[in-house]
This record gives sequence, structure tokens and C-alpha cells, in this order.
Amino acid sequence: MDIEQVRAYTLSLYGVTEDQPFGDDNITYRVEGKIFLCLWLGGGSHSMNDSMPRFACKLAPERNEALREQYETVTPAFHWNKKHWSDIYYEQLDPCLVRAWIKESYELIISTLPKAKRAKYLLQA
Repeated sequence: MDIEQVRAYTLSLYGVTEDQPFGDDNITYRVEGKIFLCLWLGGGSHSMNDSMPRFACKLAPERNEALREQYETVTPAFHWNKKHWSDIYYEQLDPCLVRAWIKESYELIISTLPKAKRAKYLLQA
């Protein structure tokens, strides 16, 4: 997948909005105001993998651990809580995996919403 495919897929999920609260080098994706994915647009110098396209997504802690053990292209997120967030180097992965992890992150956030708000998303599934 490339950056435009990541963006298009993420925005295709029901109720997703995007904004740039952290500056011009990131786009965040939210559902009901809660961030589930932060897409890096380039710039800055944070790590040796800095030039490689990536996004940070929120997953369950045990899921993050398992993915990091299985894939070199999944690492603790640089600017996020490393227990709950992983950086995904999406261009180096099968697009089906990338889409599945984006959806998993989205569904994790939906599962934390109050029951009344969660209901409208469950109807869209």
C-alpha cells in the first residue's frame, strides 16, 4: 500500500474524520473524536527508520507485543504510549494485513465508546 491507499481506506470506515493537531507532518484519524491512527507525512528526525513511511495505530497491548515479535516492520510507536501504540511500516507489508490492522484499531476505539454511540457503528459493520 502507498500513503494514498492508507488514507483512502481509513477514510472509508464509517464516521472517520481527519485532522492535523500535531502539525503538518502528521494526519490523525478519529472516530467520535478519539484518535485511532496517526499517519506520518514525512519530515523531522526521530529515528534511523525516519525516512520510511509509517503510521501509528492503537491496538491492545498483547496484540502489539505479538505483532512486534512477528514482524520487523511493527515497532513501538515513537511519540505514543508504547504499550498501546505501534508504528506500522505499511509499504513493506501485505496490503491485507495493513487494512486488517487499521480496521482492528478502529474497532478497538469503537469498543470503548459509550453504548449509545457504539450502537450506530455496530449497525454499519
